Amino acid sequence: MFGLFKKPSEVEKLQKQYSKLMDEWHKLSSTNRAESDKKYAEAQLISDKIDNLKKS
Repeated sequence: MFGLFKKPSEVEKLQKQYSKLMDEWHKLSSTNRAESDKKYAEAQLISDKIDNLKKS
């Protein structure tokens, strides 16, 4: 109830974006390997950002 109006943190935003990219990666993995690899690389960059934010 009290978190209803709370803005998402930077880590939460990145996790949502990471999840979306991984879903797209999975869908593309069976149809377009090149695009799939690009999505996976983007997801890994976001994962690295999340790790860096959690360490700080």
